[in-house]
Amino acid sequence: MIERRQGIYQGRNKSSAYKDLVWTVATSSDTSLNIAGQTALTLETIQENLREIGSDKSLIVSAQVYIANIADKPVMDAIWCEWIGTVPEHWPQRACLGVALEGDVLIEVTVTAVRPE
Repeated sequence: MIERRQGIYQGRNKSSAYKDLVWTVATSSDTSLNIAGQTALTLETIQENLREIGSDKSLIVSAQVYIANIADKPVMDAIWCEWIGTVPEHWPQRACLGVALEGDVLIEVTVTAVRPE
């Protein structure tokens, strides 16, 4: 009934789906990068996770962005806007929070999307 896609971390999955709803989360695969580089890699991973479970970034309905330094929000916003595109019908509701993240991780993104049944 619930579909799950295992990630690399013990005790949690990178994506889950139930009927037409999907959830996924990502961080950058390279934490040596600055916020711009980590944001781009994280969003690429989100898109790949969504494709893998039958969805797409144009079907995201809600997103939460966690960044280690809230002063980096304008940089993240610019990359997000380029990634999400110019079609307002594809823009999700989104929140961005400054939080303490582990190690050199500068950004973590979690989304809820739909997928065609």
